Amino acid sequence: MFKRFGFLILAVVMVSCNSSDDSGKTDTSDNFDRGAMLANWADNIIIPSFENFSGETQSLSEAATAFSEDPSEAKLSALRAAFEEAYLDYQTVAAFDIGKAESLDYHGYLNIYPADETAITAKAETNTFNLELPASRDEQGFPALDFLINGLGETDAEIVTFYTGENATGYKNYLTSVTTRINSLTTEVLADWKNNFRDTFVSSTSSSSTGSVDKFTNDYVMYFEMDLRSGKIGIPAGVFSGNPEPTTAEAYYSDDFSKQLYLKALEAFRNFFNGKHFNGSQTGPSYKQYLDYLNSIRGGEDLAARINAQLADVAQQAEALDADLAEQVRTNNNAMLAAYDELQKVVVLLKIDMLQALDVSVDYVDTDGD
Repeated sequence: MFKRFGFLILAVVMVSCNSSDDSGKTDTSDNFDRGAMLANWADNIIIPSFENFSGETQSLSEAATAFSEDPSEAKLSALRAAFEEAYLDYQTVAAFDIGKAESLDYHGYLNIYPADETAITAKAETNTFNLELPASRDEQGFPALDFLINGLGETDAEIVTFYTGENATGYKNYLTSVTTRINSLTTEVLADWKNNFRDTFVSSTSSSSTGSVDKFTNDYVMYFEMDLRSGKIGIPAGVFSGNPEPTTAEAYYSDDFSKQLYLKALEAFRNFFNGKHFNGSQTGPSYKQYLDYLNSIRGGEDLAARINAQLADVAQQAEALDADLAEQVRTNNNAMLAAYDELQKVVVLLKIDMLQALDVSVDYVDTDGD
């Protein structure tokens, strides 16, 4: 997630067509079982994803504690491994910005990048910080942790000295506070899904702006547009600023890791579209099934099939990118711009065609005009 606060309010123009080939959906009555789809989402994808991620954040917190108690290059390597596992699994829950996650600004606290390395350094060295403050979003989460374990020095030995030298107490406290907060926020979101929000979510089946399908669908599409397309690719490539900005890439301090995060996010997004159970091969009621039920057509082709085909094209194009997306920007930014163009095709299919077919109104705004 990039810094996306303070967007100008722009009019959102929805395109409608009257031809039978491009109508978005036919006259089929919408009696699709939304409750079954919501239950599949909650029980087979969202909650299991958070359960898995919660286990990884606990392991991450434990690895940070072990390193802070006995800083060494070996324990730094172990911490990095836990960091990468957790960051990858974060991509499986990043689109679920609803319920407790929304009220806590969970994703804002976990993945605002680039990290403010100047503020992090100053606060770690003085051992004075408060990660609960909204202004501290870019001083915590995975981007801050990336800086603390990968960006403080050129070598592992140099990084370890920050945790053994004059300001070691502050750096240790900052490190463990970041990982503890990632874990505690995740625990809170998961607990709410299991103990409260799940039933509310599944029972809210109305086809309205307050229904779960409409609300979640807006979050799901907004995640793809603002976080996956713009945050991971568009902003580093300079699509919006006019100048390449490699330092804004996700996992900037981790060599050869940002592409893995991008591919994982694409995979998780596509799996959800198709209703694929988390860590399983079975599928259930989904956007694909819903669009097929509505006989949704675009340009004479099945809309769900077109979305899946374009997502496959995006993933195929992504495989050719450098393992380090910041380096890709520096050496051949045209490849990043091409990736953005492929992602933008998905945005149009989702934000215009899919939402029109599902009769869901857009409830958010952006600055690019689509």
